[in-house]
Amino acid sequence: MNSKNRAKELREKNIDELNTELLALLKTQFGLRMQKATQQLSNLAQLSQTRKDIARVRTILHQKKQATKAGNS
Repeated sequence: MNSKNRAKELREKNIDELNTELLALLKTQFGLRMQKATQQLSNLAQLSQTRKDIARVRTILHQKKQATKAGNS
């Protein structure tokens, strides 16, 4: 899935779903880092893709929180 579709899919989720997605990605990243440290990781691109997905989720979370904060003011 390309990044535009991934971002569009994430924007459709609510804040709770994004927090759940972020937690899952952080756990995945930890597992990949452990595999890399023990030299069991065969596809190094997975690690950078997971980092980008984490950044994407955090960006959208921040945007949604700012939008709700602006809406409440």
